[in-house]
Amino acid sequence: MSVLEVRNIEKHFGNTQVLNDISFSLEKGQAIAIIGSSGSGKTTLLRCLNLLERPDGGQIAVDGQVIFDAADLTTQRESEIRRKRLHFGLVFQNFNLFPQYTALRNVMLAGELLAQEQEGFKANKKAILQEIRARAEDLLTQVGLRDRMDNYPHQLSGGQQQRVAIARALALRPDILCFDEPTSALDPELTGEVLRVIRSLAEQNTTMIIVTHEMAFARDVADRIIFMDEGYIVEEGPALEVINHPREERTKQFLTNFSNQ
Repeated sequence: MSVLEVRNIEKHFGNTQVLNDISFSLEKGQAIAIIGSSGSGKTTLLRCLNLLERPDGGQIAVDGQVIFDAADLTTQRESEIRRKRLHFGLVFQNFNLFPQYTALRNVMLAGELLAQEQEGFKANKKAILQEIRARAEDLLTQVGLRDRMDNYPHQLSGGQQQRVAIARALALRPDILCFDEPTSALDPELTGEVLRVIRSLAEQNTTMIIVTHEMAFARDVADRIIFMDEGYIVEEGPALEVINHPREERTKQFLTNFSNQ
């Protein structure tokens, strides 16, 4: 069964239609890359999946359960939206780390805040916080930052900050990890270290949606590729097929223009 089903998602800002009838599914352990020109709706789609933006139409289901239905207000209660966002971990373009906290603290923070809301936190506080810290240390080690845990963001390179952001997104064990152009704010020499972490996650069958302009990376790491243009899904298929043998004229045009840049 699909871990994620997106059905007929629509989104507009004022009179501008940004997403048009977006439907796709994602299997557990699969990675989908979303490619397309700037303004094609890729980031808005990610924000709608995370419910940072409310879709104006359509449904989103995770593990067979509808978490959002534009036609059903009971799925849109503010009190439940935060809990529903936990299905998704989001890694932003610009890291969004808290500058006043160390790398370790950045990774631990969301887990601590959630734990404080659970029954029995006070009685088991020490053990719970030790477990959250141990997981954060494991994740920072996994992304190659074991010796940087006590550094603050300003003491880290852009690539290191983005790796902290990836560890933070993984800390709450999301069903789906989402990346929004994770290398766009990085110098070329720092891009490779972030892509290596994402490639490693793909090899571990982490379920992922990756918005990216790194075409070779999308081809090599993603199982499937979605090409978006002007708010529509123009083409979707196995990664190698879409990149090497696109069916749609608009996809061919985009890939040709991209390779000529």
